[in-house]
Amino acid sequence: MSRFSEIEKRSIVERYLSGDESYASAGAAAGIDAATVRKWVALYQAHGDAGLLGKYDHYDAAFKLSVLERMWGESLSYRQTAALFNIRNAGCLAGWEKRYHAGGIEALAPRPRGRPRSMPKPAPEPPLEPPEARNDEAKSREELMAELNYLRMENAYLKKLKALTQEHAPKKRKPSRR
Repeated sequence: MSRFSEIEKRSIVERYLSGDESYASAGAAAGIDAATVRKWVALYQAHGDAGLLGKYDHYDAAFKLSVLERMWGESLSYRQTAALFNIRNAGCLAGWEKRYHAGGIEALAPRPRGRPRSMPKPAPEPPLEPPEARNDEAKSREELMAELNYLRMENAYLKKLKALTQEHAPKKRKPSRR
């Protein structure tokens, strides 16, 4: 949320526009620097009261490119361009320009926000199912071999599990002879 309401911003802008005060003196009473007052005045002159409202937008690549082309075509500064298009942060235009020169219009596309995943999501593996319980006479040789291989792996797994659990189980002590 903005530190200043629309009414407070408008009163500071009107103090400057009355012609009696400079940017610095109009903002000094409210504890604002001259650059912020200059930005508010430019937004107010370009867009009226709507320029002083809080605005949070995400811009698509085509809009960003049109803003950059207008800025280059008319030799506008970042601040002038931001005021003209009602963009709150003039500094983002420099980032747009740098990305455009580095990667073209594809680089201007909105990027996902937040921290990227450190690891991709694993693809769901199909669950291991025991071979179908069909009649052995109806199965082909390959199916019987696959079932035999599956049962051997299951048997080896269970043997290994039993060995590991016995290894970690507390060992019984022999009673001492006293």
